[in-house]
Amino acid sequence: MSNVEVEVVGVRIEMPANQPILLLKATEPAYYLPIWVGAIEANALSIAQRGLTPPRPMAHALLLDVLSSYDAELADVAITGKDGQIFLAEIHTSDGKSISARPSDAVTLALTAQCPVYVDSDLLKEAGIEAPEADEEEVAQFRDFLDNVSAEDFETGSES
Repeated sequence: MSNVEVEVVGVRIEMPANQPILLLKATEPAYYLPIWVGAIEANALSIAQRGLTPPRPMAHALLLDVLSSYDAELADVAITGKDGQIFLAEIHTSDGKSISARPSDAVTLALTAQCPVYVDSDLLKEAGIEAPEADEEEVAQFRDFLDNVSAEDFETGSES
């Protein structure tokens, strides 16, 4: 089994079902891996990806504190396979332990601990979606647009 490091693109909402999807992206090979998650898990992922620290620790921060109290850290996480339509994941600790986890929890932990996320390469090809080659200039322009757009930009007024 070989693993490919992926970037956590974030949580998107799949329409029309209004279902949150965790979107991971590999560059070599260029694939997206969409994983359907629940609303609560999507919220935790979003908080971790933005680097926010809630006033009270969430369960993911608690688990990292527990690992630390046992002189271990989160080394990395891996999306390892599928059982039917359910994705499987593992968290790997610095002391060599491997613990089964839901992908949403594993990725939230990785974002919180700032450690790598991997996907099994066979799983990526089986369940992933080939990523089209992007024009770097177009991507930079689109990101700039997203960083600077506001709701007021879309307000329509009556023209006379």
